[in-house]
Amino acid sequence: MSVYLTIFGKPRYLGLAPINDDIDFDMDAPRWAVLRTARGYEMGLPGGRLTDTQQASYRRDTARFEEASEAILQDVEFVREADAEDIENYYMCRHEEEEALLIGRDILNEQGLGMKLVDVEYMLDRRKLYFYFTSEQRVDFRDYVRSLAREFRTRIEMRQVGIRDEARIVRGIASCGRPCCCGYWLRGFSPISIRIVKEQRTALNPTKISGICGRLMCCMSYEKELYSELWEKLPGPGARIKTEQGIYTLESIDVGAEQVNIRFPAGRLVPVAISEYPDFREAVMRGEEWGEDKELAAKKKAAQERMAAIKARSERLKSRRLKSNAGSMKPKSDRLARKLDTPKPKAAKQSKPADNPPSKRKKPRKDRKPHQE
Repeated sequence: MSVYLTIFGKPRYLGLAPINDDIDFDMDAPRWAVLRTARGYEMGLPGGRLTDTQQASYRRDTARFEEASEAILQDVEFVREADAEDIENYYMCRHEEEEALLIGRDILNEQGLGMKLVDVEYMLDRRKLYFYFTSEQRVDFRDYVRSLAREFRTRIEMRQVGIRDEARIVRGIASCGRPCCCGYWLRGFSPISIRIVKEQRTALNPTKISGICGRLMCCMSYEKELYSELWEKLPGPGARIKTEQGIYTLESIDVGAEQVNIRFPAGRLVPVAISEYPDFREAVMRGEEWGEDKELAAKKKAAQERMAAIKARSERLKSRRLKSNAGSMKPKSDRLARKLDTPKPKAAKQSKPADNPPSKRKKPRKDRKPHQE
C-alpha cells in the first residue's frame, strides 16, 4: 500500500490517501478518485506517491500556515476509482452550485445580514451543502440557515473564510498577468509583514504590493530568506558611509545581478558587487577612488605622466641644442661688449692732389688709319 497526495474540495485541500498497490495512479492523464473525508464523500485528484520523508515534509510545511476554517492537510480514505457516473455527478453538482449561489445571495439581501456570500459547494452525495462567506464582525445567521434549509432540502454548513481564502476559492488573475498563486498552486498562507517589503526596497504603494484580496502579495515571502541572508552581510538599505570625499549611501539591492547600488557624493548611482562591498568600504574610507571614479583617476594619472614625460623630453632636446651651438653662436650682448672694447685702427694719411694735374690722353694706335673725309 502506498500513500498518495490528493487534492479535493473547492478550497483545494490536501489529503494523504493510502491506496493499494494494485491501483496505479501514476499516469500522465489525471484520474479521479472517490474519497471519504471529514466533510463527506468527495471527488479527489491523486497526484503521486509519497515517501515517508515527503509525508513528514508536507506535515511540517503545512503546520506553519495561518490557521483556517479547515486543516490544509488531512488524512482521507480512498473509496474507489471514479467511474463515468461519478464524474458526471461531480460536474452536475458544479452546475447546480451556480444557481444555489444566486438563490443564497437573494435570501441574504432580503434578511440584510452584514456578510458576503463567496461560494457554495455540494458534497458528492448531496447530503450536505457548504456556504462560504466573509464577514468583518460576528453575524447571527440562524434564521438564514433555516431559510436555506427550506429552500434546498439538505443539510447546510456555514464556513467563514478570510479574505485570502476568498481569493483562493474564487481565483483570478494577478497583477503579473498569471493566475493567482493561491488559486493555482499555493496551499497555505504564510504571514507577511511590511518589514519584508521594506527589506526588498519595494515602493510602499498599496496598489503595487497588494493582491486582489487587498492583503500583501504572497510572492513577497518567496525571497524573504534570500534577502535576510543578504542583509546579514550588508548594512540595511539607506546605510551611509561618511568619508572625506562625502557620503556614500546604499540605495538598493539587485538580487538577480548580485550587486548593490551605491549613491556616490557626486550624485551618481554606481553598482557594486555584493562580494566586493567590504573592499569598497575599506577603499573609500582610505580616500581611494572606486569603479568609474577609479578608472577616471587612473586615466588622469596616466595622462599626467605622459605630459610630464613629453615635457622632460623637450627640456632635454633644448639643452642639447644649446650645448651644440655654444661654440659657434654667442649671445648678442657678448658680441656688443667685445665690439666696444676693441680699438678702431687709425686711417692712413692721403696726399693732397695737385692744383692742375696733367691731363691724360690716350695715345692713338699706330695701326689705326686716320679718318678720311
